[in-house]
Amino acid sequence: MEEEIKNAIEVLRKGGVILYPTDTVWGIGCDARNKEAVAKVFKIKERAEYKSMVILVCNETMINRHVKEVPEVTWELLESAEEPLTIIYPDGRMLAEKLIAADGSIGIRLVKDDFCNTLIHKFGKPLVSTSANISGETTPTSFSDIKIDILNKVDYIVNFRQEETNNTKPSSIIKVALNGEIKIIRK
Repeated sequence: MEEEIKNAIEVLRKGGVILYPTDTVWGIGCDARNKEAVAKVFKIKERAEYKSMVILVCNETMINRHVKEVPEVTWELLESAEEPLTIIYPDGRMLAEKLIAADGSIGIRLVKDDFCNTLIHKFGKPLVSTSANISGETTPTSFSDIKIDILNKVDYIVNFRQEETNNTKPSSIIKVALNGEIKIIRK
């Protein structure tokens, strides 16, 4: 695992795009603060630029750094979540422009997965995480389901947990307003 984290970080620091196992499905990722790298991910995904992407963070400090004002209810939600939970926060900041939605919001997931957490912690910046498929196509549930087109377009494929077939699924998504109002986007 350590060698793969080192290799991935080397690619990320150069503005590259990686394919990596996340706490949910395999993800296409890059430095969430590098606008050129983020543009590459949009191109690989063939994703409309008005559709923002999720970022992964390793701790609460990163959430506070990239959200202007974190709604108080967020901390309770994160503490009680038993499965991966993406929260859409108002007023994202200090990220590549295309990651922040037109309304200023940003989707962030605090990862508990050892590999992702260690990767993000050692990299020191949040990572983009978007499913390893072309936009609109079925989300692959294992590494073996990822199409060759995606494999050929990333700069580095993490060689870790590729054999797992435990039928992973995307995270739940909720949107939290500053007043504490919660809206379920995806269960």
